[in-house]
Amino acid sequence: MKETEADRAVRDGAYRVTADELRSFVERFERLDQEKKDIADQQKEVMAEAKGRGYDTKVIRKIIALRKRDRDDIAEEEAVLDMYKQALGMN
Repeated sequence: MKETEADRAVRDGAYRVTADELRSFVERFERLDQEKKDIADQQKEVMAEAKGRGYDTKVIRKIIALRKRDRDDIAEEEAVLDMYKQALGMN
């Protein structure tokens, strides 16, 4: 079957729409990636400020991680940790 001018126009139109849509996805992702980098830089600044004020940033990061978790999971982990420490005579 021979391709007609109308067939080419439809194919080319579909390609343009697909290319435009693809470009849109790529550009949106790139913008989000830049925002993510900006936020990471801001987080570093916050930690640098906290460190400058004498806080232990390693402990702050642990607290942040704990605040993201479920209280029951934390309690269970702490109970197991205490049990293991007792078994090793670390209490």
